[in-house]
Amino acid sequence: MNVLLVADTHLAADHASRLIETLGPLLADADEIVHAGDITHGDVLHALEVYAPVHAVLGNNDRGMTLPERLLVDIGGCSIGVVHDSGPVSGRAARLRRWFPDADVVVFGHSHLPGHEVDRRVRDGHEQHQINPGSAIQRRRAPRRTAAVVEIEAGAVLAVRHVPLT
Repeated sequence: MNVLLVADTHLAADHASRLIETLGPLLADADEIVHAGDITHGDVLHALEVYAPVHAVLGNNDRGMTLPERLLVDIGGCSIGVVHDSGPVSGRAARLRRWFPDADVVVFGHSHLPGHEVDRRVRDGHEQHQINPGSAIQRRRAPRRTAAVVEIEAGAVLAVRHVPLT
């Protein structure tokens, strides 16, 4: 199962097609899509829903949208937590673990900087993949625009990869 992760798309209603064009073949391979906020218009979610079920949270630039600030969903037997702003880099791993203690994956955005870290809980070795997919539209300080894909099989994370976008 492939889960496509996106965040910080910052698109107006009449620009959702830009995201679809940018993500291209990633959408064809996506079994589910997670959007970590700063969607800015519901049409973006509707455009993504054509390809796969979408799970999304509210970002700081999302106005008039009815979405949760945090979300916990099961996808392919994996527990996936989603939040837009994970807070400062310092203490991030512990904070995400506190917010989503048993999640196998936590997806966040806000910084537009792609990243992936694995937090291993000391008491039982549980691994939590903490992933910022970056932004598919606005790279800002990142070297390029990106999305991420998480491969899941039998409830386990097999791979996490960031995909550079043109």
